[in-house]
Amino acid sequence: MKKFLLTALLLTSMSFFSCNGQNGEKETEVLLETTAGDIRIKLYNDTPGHRDNFIQNVKAGMYNDVSFHRVIRNFMIQTGDPDTRKGNFPKVEPADSITPDGEAITVELGPSIPAEIVYPKYFHQKGVVAAAREGDDLNPEKRSSKYQFYIVTGKFQNEEQLAAIEDNRYQRAIADLIEKKMMENSEQLESLRIARDTKNYNKLRDRINSDATAEIAANPPKGFTQDQKRAYRSKGGAPWLDADYTVFGEVVEGMKTVQTIERTRTDKNDVPVTDIRIIRASVVE
Repeated sequence: MKKFLLTALLLTSMSFFSCNGQNGEKETEVLLETTAGDIRIKLYNDTPGHRDNFIQNVKAGMYNDVSFHRVIRNFMIQTGDPDTRKGNFPKVEPADSITPDGEAITVELGPSIPAEIVYPKYFHQKGVVAAAREGDDLNPEKRSSKYQFYIVTGKFQNEEQLAAIEDNRYQRAIADLIEKKMMENSEQLESLRIARDTKNYNKLRDRINSDATAEIAANPPKGFTQDQKRAYRSKGGAPWLDADYTVFGEVVEGMKTVQTIERTRTDKNDVPVTDIRIIRASVVE
């Protein structure tokens, strides 16, 4: 199975209770019994597609014996790929995902589910669980991996670092809009280029750049809220991923286990030298 960019999920300890969400509904919890210790997570009701998909995977035994196949210190630990299991488990082959209108999206995404990005309510502070996914070039809809997930460890961020991330997000928004407008005007630009009409070619490009810059200035990307800034300063996290990946849960017990996994020695491909596995995943009743 193709390794997704990110993936996470931490399931934890051995207590039998459920937390209540803000809407009064109970939030499902999952226990991950790993070779490094237990991790317990709760799944957000605000991301019902990811919650139900994760519960289905757990009940089907998809996470039993999977490895933590990507670990990066001060960033995250990733797991959930069924193809990392050593036992006689069936392989999960990549398959087309079908859109509501019946069209198949590219097989390169592998099994995927629609994004549920609830931002800025849920963001990449330390301890959250989020879905891995393919990059924007293959996956502009930001669809999530059906199986792989990651748990954020991250690092502390100061005001200057957060401001730099906000500025980068702003500049990227302008660049993306310019690219979109260039595509929309590609025929006219190509005609001017073939005609060697440099004056009007440059004039059109300047107008596209100016229009894109003005549009983003009028409707800029969301900056970090005060709650986010406080969390990133006091807990740490991976703020550069905000609004791009679906956050669908958080660790409620077992962050020491997460940190133990994060600190393990890895090879040049970020794979732990000593194999660390989820022994069993179960829904806490």
